[in-house]
Amino acid sequence: MGFLAPWFLAGLAVLGLPIYVHLLRQHKTEPLPFSSLMFFEQRTQSSIKHRRLRYLLLMALRLLLLLLLVLAFANPFWKRMAAMNRGEPLLVVAVDNSFSMRAGERLAEARREAAAVIASKGGRRAQVVALGNQADVLTKPEQDAGLLRAAVEGIQPGDGRTNYGEFTRAVRSIANAARSPLEVHLFSDFQRSGLPAGFHDLQMPAGVELKLHPVASRGVANFTVETVSAPATVWDTKKTRVQAAVAGYETPAAKKTVSLVVNGRVLQTKPVELAANGRAAVEFIGLEASHGFARCEVRIDGNDELPQDDRLLFAVERADPKRALMLHESRDARSPLYYRAALGAASEAAFTLDAVPVEQAGGLNLSRYAYVVVADVLSLPAAVEESLTKYVRTGGSVLLALGPSSARRNRLPVTGEPVSEGRYYSRDGARFDTVGYVDSTFAPLARASGWQGVRFYYAVRTPAEGARVLARLTDETPLLYEKRVGEGRVLVFASGLDNLANDLPLSPSFVVFAEQSARYLAGVEGRQSAAAVGANIELRAQRETALGVEVIGPDGKRAMPLAEAARAASYRAEREGYYEVRRANGRHEMIAVNADRRESDLALIAAETRALWAGQSGDVEQPAPASAAGKKPASAASSKEEEQVHPFWWPLLLAALLAAVIETLVSSRYLGVEQEAS
Repeated sequence: MGFLAPWFLAGLAVLGLPIYVHLLRQHKTEPLPFSSLMFFEQRTQSSIKHRRLRYLLLMALRLLLLLLLVLAFANPFWKRMAAMNRGEPLLVVAVDNSFSMRAGERLAEARREAAAVIASKGGRRAQVVALGNQADVLTKPEQDAGLLRAAVEGIQPGDGRTNYGEFTRAVRSIANAARSPLEVHLFSDFQRSGLPAGFHDLQMPAGVELKLHPVASRGVANFTVETVSAPATVWDTKKTRVQAAVAGYETPAAKKTVSLVVNGRVLQTKPVELAANGRAAVEFIGLEASHGFARCEVRIDGNDELPQDDRLLFAVERADPKRALMLHESRDARSPLYYRAALGAASEAAFTLDAVPVEQAGGLNLSRYAYVVVADVLSLPAAVEESLTKYVRTGGSVLLALGPSSARRNRLPVTGEPVSEGRYYSRDGARFDTVGYVDSTFAPLARASGWQGVRFYYAVRTPAEGARVLARLTDETPLLYEKRVGEGRVLVFASGLDNLANDLPLSPSFVVFAEQSARYLAGVEGRQSAAAVGANIELRAQRETALGVEVIGPDGKRAMPLAEAARAASYRAEREGYYEVRRANGRHEMIAVNADRRESDLALIAAETRALWAGQSGDVEQPAPASAAGKKPASAASSKEEEQVHPFWWPLLLAALLAAVIETLVSSRYLGVEQEAS
């Protein structure tokens, strides 16, 4: 027996407190009037009687309560020796099926060796595990060798990355569930990039014997397309730039041919020279593709042992200029004029603007528009505001520009935020206010410099609660902030888009802001067009929304059941290929998923590191070699005992609670007796 926190035993010193309190009880007498004390002899009365302990049961309960609390916080424990298992250890057969195992015959060799281990297991129980991005337990502990061999033969090449740290965590989980020693056989190429950051993450738990079976004796030369940089959306195909990086691992200097392929057709081919173990960049200008989503790839020629990484997939959407809608007051001609001019002056003609007076917006189909701008509108018809709110909740985006007309409203449309006040800076002494804070991580503001020089003559103040504030004026008024509503987003600009509330439309930064905010609101900027295997594809911003989503996998079939897709926030892509995400609001996406390029480096773990990994056994006793053929090691059939620690602080806390209840009852009884006596 012992204590895990022995310093708490210092609290035993408080046991003297109840004794001291009980000794402090004083004898009180009522003073009586008396004529004269001159005939009485002065003497000191003994106080021994008044120091006599009373209410011994109450004091004992208080002492017991403090004692139990101190012992509970000291965390006492007791140990006992427990046998882990009386029989033979459980056999765990793990086969690596990560992307690098596609090289040569590595996976086939791993399956053959795993089947041989299962065939020689005798009557022992065994379990099969497949190792990729995560460890998948394929069977329960079984004695049926045929079932185990079928599980091994069914392991197919994967596209995930080797993760030996995840394998160690899976072994710990199996050991906790089995409550017995484990004999673990791992069949892998033991790729160096699969090692975790710290060697302690490979530490096996007590009772585990690890045996490593490498299926590759040396690293091999391998070329790969490492990265590709391309726009997700293309309007002018002649100006489109596609940049790629080609790398070689353990490779000599070589000349390669790199090709740009779109929908299975080779568009361009360029030569590239690579130094030994080097990298080279190549650029293609122009990407001819039909309208819609194009399945593209950059490919290198070659015939190495891992041809699957000689290409890198990416998806591009060729689109006509997207339509944007501006709702404005009929008397406001400046806002649509300046905003349309800014979109037209952008580097790419990506958007066309339909400016409609709010009085004529009753029959508009908002789903046709990439985003909507509401420019200082006094009031929206009820039907229009309802359609606009539904449009945002199902994934649409709105830019709210506020001005004097908006300040006369009680609440903002769509967000429902209250309007605090509208402030005319032109009436103050400074005549205007300027920007005091800009969030440079927000793309539309990061590329639009010069905001500090813009003069604001009028701004509307709103609480902006729960919103991401992107810009503030010097008086702390939120100038630009983003708020999520359902699946969509609302960007609130606390001033107007004309040149009356501010001089932003006359600044060069207005063109950049209009273009970049339009791309952001339309979902063009930052759209996920490529990801690595194991990454999560975002399906919805909020899990509780009921927006329908359909995920189509590389094989053209649904990758998720519809019931699961209706509530899942994301989808984990486990295979290479093109995934389509189809949303109920009509917006579609295509995402190319590639294997992690760290798998392309086929360098192996050093033999010394593998020996150290297999040799570290914690509390495991290494089996003694058999002295004769057919003789098993002594540890195979004997049980292994381990010392188990059992803390028992919680019974002490329960006893302390019980003592506190009894002490309350006893003290209440004594208090009643004293009150009756008085």
